[in-house]
Amino acid sequence: MHICENLSITDKLAILTAAAKYDVACTSSGTARGNNGRGIGSAVKSGICHAFAADGRCISLLKILFTNECVFDCRYCVNRASNDVIRTSFTPEEVCTLTMEFYRRNYIEGLFLSSGILKNPTYTMRLLYETVKKLREEYHFGGYIHVKGIPGAAPELIEMTGWYADRMSVNLELPTSEGLKAMAPNKSRKTILTPMKQIQNGISNNRLALSDGKPGYFAKRQAIAQTGAIEPAAAAGSTAVAGFNRREGRYVPAGQSTQMIIGATPENDYQIVSVAEALYKKYELKRVFYSAFVNVNRDSTLPAVDGGTPLLREHRLYQADWLLRFYGFRADDLLSPEKPDFNVFLDPKCDWALRHLDIFPVEINRADYYTLLKVPGIGVNSAKRIVKARRSALLDFGDIKKMGVVLKRALYFITCSGRMMYKTRIEEDYIVRNLLDDEHSVRRRLGGEVTYKQLSFFDDSQEDLLPRAAVRDNSYGVLTGQL
Repeated sequence: MHICENLSITDKLAILTAAAKYDVACTSSGTARGNNGRGIGSAVKSGICHAFAADGRCISLLKILFTNECVFDCRYCVNRASNDVIRTSFTPEEVCTLTMEFYRRNYIEGLFLSSGILKNPTYTMRLLYETVKKLREEYHFGGYIHVKGIPGAAPELIEMTGWYADRMSVNLELPTSEGLKAMAPNKSRKTILTPMKQIQNGISNNRLALSDGKPGYFAKRQAIAQTGAIEPAAAAGSTAVAGFNRREGRYVPAGQSTQMIIGATPENDYQIVSVAEALYKKYELKRVFYSAFVNVNRDSTLPAVDGGTPLLREHRLYQADWLLRFYGFRADDLLSPEKPDFNVFLDPKCDWALRHLDIFPVEINRADYYTLLKVPGIGVNSAKRIVKARRSALLDFGDIKKMGVVLKRALYFITCSGRMMYKTRIEEDYIVRNLLDDEHSVRRRLGGEVTYKQLSFFDDSQEDLLPRAAVRDNSYGVLTGQL
């Protein structure tokens, strides 16, 4: 391990941004907060992302590791202890300086802060806590902050950090405990789920306290310092935490998320979606993120990935994730032990509809809202518009197209006033051929096969992105919920 102690802040930034690029568990903030007039920055609900939008824009935040030093030896991680890479660490002051200077130059809208495990989880979590506390209280930064919860850290530090963060996330890493044991021997499912549950309870308790109007709840947090579980330097911040949150009144207001690495272990899509469904139900997560496996270590014990990392499987999982969260689908609706993987040629909703042709076509002017959501090409927003508009008039295909319905998918599954858009057959093979023809025609126009590669916030050119013409419909649907 090569630790560099005398690097400039610019050199550290280059190393620690590169080390952070494989963590995808950040997205729009989900919170809105104006400034009190005495500080700088604000958090905007829909504007703070680390993602490529459907039109190719990069919505930015400063995404860094506090340190890439790590005492753990996870096989899939570029920062694992056994790798011979240059190691360095920021100080809390340096992270604050970078955040403020980038924000003043309008380069970023917020901060995503993760870290390797320096010395031990509690020591690392204390550094993250001190950083966000300084950023909020000394620099008066009011923008979006997403912080990683470190599994195995003292629970008091997890809680205090949550009073300063908009969102926290604890990475599940791999879908099953067996995979975790094989690939990350220093981690366990229990140490990951414990802080996840703690954050959930903190959010719930805060919500109840705010609804009941109990200001004593915030004063009660000062008792953290009396537990003796953390050192005085960290405990001394508890009063400041209570003061900060008496003004804000919110604990992790944007909720929590997690990330799973896909393809490093042999779980099928059914297992992955079932795990995600359980996380949403048991821990009330805002998002589960899926990261297609990249064999950055060229480790012989890891699966070989020929021709680059396939993003299409990750893409299908994100589409299924929207169906679980917004469309009323369950994991058992989409897949089963007999059919454990998604169809790579069709999105999960189309695939489901083709296996349930007995309920189609549905009448646009009579079907209830939840039935409309089952129709390929009709999303949450367009279904709401249809239900609202048909109260005053009968709708035809032109009307629903203006409402955002993707007719090239929906036309096989709907009628308007008892008529289909074209003379067509409700037969699986016929519909599949027509749906796939659109994909094939796109490939012909592009002059070759569509390839899928890992998206990176740090790519300088558009050459590494998904061909937008090839996936515009599906990728835009994943971002907006219009499946």
